[in-house]
Amino acid sequence: MTTSPLSTLLCTLLLTVAASAMAADSAPLMDSKSCDAPKYPKAALMNEETGTVSMGFLVGADGKVMESKVEKSSGSKSLDKAALGALSQCKFKPGTKDGKADQSWAKVDFVWKLE
Repeated sequence: MTTSPLSTLLCTLLLTVAASAMAADSAPLMDSKSCDAPKYPKAALMNEETGTVSMGFLVGADGKVMESKVEKSSGSKSLDKAALGALSQCKFKPGTKDGKADQSWAKVDFVWKLE
């Protein structure tokens, strides 16, 4: 059986695309069972503080938060601090790079509102 250069090229391209798809990078995913909602700080509650805090965080290959930071404040230091504290306790399915678990940055917003 002979193969044409075109069919060889097409097979090579398909294998390359398939390998790229399997090795696609992915972002970390939160394990919702391990992540409790932040508790409203008493002073913020008494002062009726609300707002949205935007946070960036680095998840290690082990699924733990290695570093976190406020990217946009809610306007309340106590609300921001409480959100960061809760986030640091969460566990994640780590992101991947080239098909292997790897540390990666992600972002999340938390909305503080009074009910």
